[in-house]
Amino acid sequence: MSGQRVEERAPVAGELAHLGAAEIAGLLTPAGAAGAVAAALREGLDPEGPRACPPRTALAAPGGELLLMPAASGRFAGVKIAGVAPANPGRGLPRITGGYLLLGGATLLPLALLDGPALTTLRTPAVSALAIDRLAAPDAARLVLFGAGPQAYGHLQAALAVRELTRVTVVARTPEAVDRLVAHARTLGVEAHGGTPDAVRGADLVVCCTTAREPLFDGRLVADGATVVAVGSHEPAARETDSALVRRAAVYVESRAAALREAGDLLIPLGEGAIGPDHVTGTLADLVAGAAPPEGRPRLFKSVGMAWEDLAVAAALYLARPGPVEQRDIVR
Repeated sequence: MSGQRVEERAPVAGELAHLGAAEIAGLLTPAGAAGAVAAALREGLDPEGPRACPPRTALAAPGGELLLMPAASGRFAGVKIAGVAPANPGRGLPRITGGYLLLGGATLLPLALLDGPALTTLRTPAVSALAIDRLAAPDAARLVLFGAGPQAYGHLQAALAVRELTRVTVVARTPEAVDRLVAHARTLGVEAHGGTPDAVRGADLVVCCTTAREPLFDGRLVADGATVVAVGSHEPAARETDSALVRRAAVYVESRAAALREAGDLLIPLGEGAIGPDHVTGTLADLVAGAAPPEGRPRLFKSVGMAWEDLAVAAALYLARPGPVEQRDIVR
């Protein structure tokens, strides 16, 4: 999605690249993926544009929900098919399943098949890292992290990529999961402990990456100037933050249309009359373009996850594969 102009050539039969979870983890850091997302926005991608990112399609399935997320932008197109299976963790299986098919933009010929959960685990923290870098105070050092699953690990790495954290407080339902994440954070050189939701009172940065359907903490406790990132849901009836925080905060989203279609964190306060339809302060594109958040208020970034972000990161991963460029399915 970024760099010099790319011209496609037709892929040779059998050259479809396969990027598994281990390869994806080794090709791009959250900071590198954040750079790909920022580059897509700087190059003029419009998250509100239906061609770049139509609404997510959701289909009820016996095991949960099937999501279809296509996007197209210039040199590349792609589609993610993701399954959300809530009962899977009890079976020892991942909650999120699926894959991503990357296509050439001009020919629509397949270029690569990527592990869908690994792409999502990289993409979501990358988007959050970009928002944190633009919204959080430069000296933000105290993180409260809600959740202890794969996204929590990814968000810890993403936050460390853009801020020098000195203390991490982990809040999650399962003590054993909290202990594992705390131990991992300590290996990264950060003081880390388990805690309770009221720890947000002393936080510079709060990150929510859970499956919660109700608010995780009292939004009145969040300090003015603190930054909250909520990524856990994309359903109108589910939220991680409460109306008190949303009403106080300068709110940023990936896309106003997507947020007002899917984000319960905003739709529920809107339904309550706590906020109006114009409450959103700005978008991720505004922040990348240099817009400064207002002072004296909490900053809230609510992410629902969008297909253009998957496309930006999938394309960056494809271009980052080792080997001579001329052996790939595109040439510079």
